Amino acid sequence: MKLIVGLGNPGRGYAHNHHNVGFRCLDYFARLNSIRLDRRQCQAKVGMGEVKGERLLLARPATFMNLSGNSVACLVHKHSIYLSDLLIIHDDLDLPLGRIRLRQNGGSGGHKGMNSIIAALGSEDFSRIRVGIGRPREEEQPVSEDAIINYVLSDFSHHEEAIIRSTIIKVAEAIECFLTRGIEAAMNEFN
Repeated sequence: MKLIVGLGNPGRGYAHNHHNVGFRCLDYFARLNSIRLDRRQCQAKVGMGEVKGERLLLARPATFMNLSGNSVACLVHKHSIYLSDLLIIHDDLDLPLGRIRLRQNGGSGGHKGMNSIIAALGSEDFSRIRVGIGRPREEEQPVSEDAIINYVLSDFSHHEEAIIRSTIIKVAEAIECFLTRGIEAAMNEFN
């Protein structure tokens, strides 16, 4: 079974934030494949289904982003998921808005949710889809930590929303490619 996790913060107030694009991508993929995230397990909303012959567990951690690792590690252990069958979807400040990048493994890139997952699993050897949200623009360079926090916890603008909606569709296609052809093929096609 494969485990696909979208990262974000729980609660309606965060629903359309830049930081919650991982949740939105997972939700779209779930709706597309008639998988309901209607159960609670390991501090997450989860749903099970099958896509292209692959058994899947989809999860949205119900913890705040910085504690996502607790939920992910619990699900990995509870369902005996191989790390090669784990895919995390998260926002990335360092990618331009709407760009996606798949990786087979690697560090967190400073993303606190990914830091939490890597620490909880004791490994960086799992796949991820990074979804570009761009960086805040300020006169002062480098941009302050407060400005970054305010940016990731703010909603997409009307213009950004149009771009991110098409990106969410592209992420669903990348997930399907990961499921059917593997991470390397997905990287070649979508990076």
